[in-house]
Amino acid sequence: MKALQIVDKEKMFLNEIEPPQIKDNEVLIKVAFCGICGSDLPRYFQGAVHQFPQILGHEFSGTIVKIGKNVQSLKKGERVTAAPLTVCGSCEYCLAGYPELCENYGFIGSHQPGALAEYVAVPETNIIKLPSNVSLKTAALVEPFTIGLSATQRFSLKVNETAVIFGAGTIGLMILTALRAEGLGKIIMIDINDKKLDFAHKLGADITINSSKTNLIDYFNDHECPTITFEAIGNPITQVQAILVTKKRGRVVYVGTSTHDVTFKANEFEEIFRKELLVTGSMMSYSAPFPGYKWPAAISLLKRRLINLDQMITATYSLEDGAKPFYDLTKKDSANIKVLYQIGGEE
Repeated sequence: MKALQIVDKEKMFLNEIEPPQIKDNEVLIKVAFCGICGSDLPRYFQGAVHQFPQILGHEFSGTIVKIGKNVQSLKKGERVTAAPLTVCGSCEYCLAGYPELCENYGFIGSHQPGALAEYVAVPETNIIKLPSNVSLKTAALVEPFTIGLSATQRFSLKVNETAVIFGAGTIGLMILTALRAEGLGKIIMIDINDKKLDFAHKLGADITINSSKTNLIDYFNDHECPTITFEAIGNPITQVQAILVTKKRGRVVYVGTSTHDVTFKANEFEEIFRKELLVTGSMMSYSAPFPGYKWPAAISLLKRRLINLDQMITATYSLEDGAKPFYDLTKKDSANIKVLYQIGGEE
């Protein structure tokens, strides 16, 4: 099969390799579409994978073409997407119903070969079947949507609440989409990229703020503060600002992956207890029974046309394009939201 293999930092080649040999509890999927996640960028640019060579890609869809002998619930020809986390099922956290905290986890596209290839092997327990009215192209966005949906589920929400989302990238926009589906009152999107803010407005943000042009502290001194704030960038500046702008007795959800040290001044950190804020993190999108309710919930929202993920797809590439989409995504002022590799199968 054809596969894009990363062999070192910023070195990715399209190679002909043997298809995966599936285990008894696995199925072989012919990949239709595979997206690039923000977490794939350090895997490519910094070589942050567990071994070389490696095949990236954990946001994908396709068709089952081979079944392991112990697989009972699936059959050849079924159209599917998949949860990329693999868990042991026997550690303290798995047994307690928190598989996202598994102490012996693996991850398709990082620990083990991913879907930037014509075929990928996936455990039966990770497979999510697709209804007939959800395309394979759309299904490649289910995984990032579940991340956004999971973030909105960390606290109970009231329909008249005001929310702030830091970051109009894929996950921030998925949070926006989930909040809109849940009927939230007012949503404010903050970013420094006007193109992405314009897109967020079209997607349903009530207010958009370019924080490179507007002082956020001054803004929220004059306007209603959010009762819930989502930080979906992982930037040390916005990680502090998320605390500062949130209303007294509000909630803060950290979703973005940190890439630098976060430093709070004493009076900034004091805001957590002076305002009696509830602060939490949101790690992936899993629960018990594995992979958890967010996955069928996402499929149900798509099936009933309550969300539209296709509008986030801004570019499509082939495996022959190699690493080009990685560079396109990281261009200054890029308007790209979600880019996909089209590898095979229906749209």
